[in-house]
Amino acid sequence: MMNLVAWLFRIVVFVILAVFASKNSHPVMLQYTLDQSIELPLSVVLLISFALGALITMIVVRCRCNSND
Repeated sequence: MMNLVAWLFRIVVFVILAVFASKNSHPVMLQYTLDQSIELPLSVVLLISFALGALITMIVVRCRCNSND
């Protein structure tokens, strides 16, 4: 029963994220150096930002846990 609830939750989250991505498909210009830039959809920029934030958080938490041992 819990497996079914977990899969339903995953499906709902996926649908919400898919709708969010489709509604936020306007291009955004990212300027990463003085004269270079790249144009990406807003949903991709948000996904990359979220993934980098999660990765940095996991690294910091892991370093703090290892230093306490």
